[in-house]
Amino acid sequence: MQHTPATPTRKAPAQRFTGDVYLNTISTPTDPTHLAAALVRFTPGARTNWHCHALGQVLYITEGIGLVGTRDGTVVRVAPGHTVTCPPGEDHWHGATDTHLMAHIAMVIGDHTTDGTTWLEPVTDDQYAAACRTAHTTRES
Repeated sequence: MQHTPATPTRKAPAQRFTGDVYLNTISTPTDPTHLAAALVRFTPGARTNWHCHALGQVLYITEGIGLVGTRDGTVVRVAPGHTVTCPPGEDHWHGATDTHLMAHIAMVIGDHTTDGTTWLEPVTDDQYAAACRTAHTTRES
C-alpha cells in the first residue's frame, strides 16, 4: 500500500484552458499502472482546449453541471454521478456550463513520462455558445 497526502490545488495552465480551472493531482503515470488522474474544477464558462488521448479518457462527474463536446457537434450535458468515456484519438473538450460550475475526476493511461494527451486549439466562444444552446435542450441529469 502507498498513502499519498493531498496535493496542493493549482491553477490549470492558460495555454490549455479557457477561464478559471483548478487541478488536484490524484495519480501520475508510473509503473506499473501508468494511471494519470486529477480532480478538475471548472468555474462557469471555463473549459479545456480541444484535445485527444492516445489511449482514451474517462471522466467521472463529481459536482455541478458540465458539457462534453466532440468535433462532430455532439454535446453531452453531464451531472454528478455521470461517467463519460472518450475513445482513443477522439478530439473533444469538456468544461462547465455558462451558469454552473463543474468538477470531475479525469483519468487517462499514459506511459513513463506522459499522460498521452495531445493538446490542440482553444474551443472558440462561438463553439462554446452553440454547445450551451444545444445542451440546454437536454435533461440536466
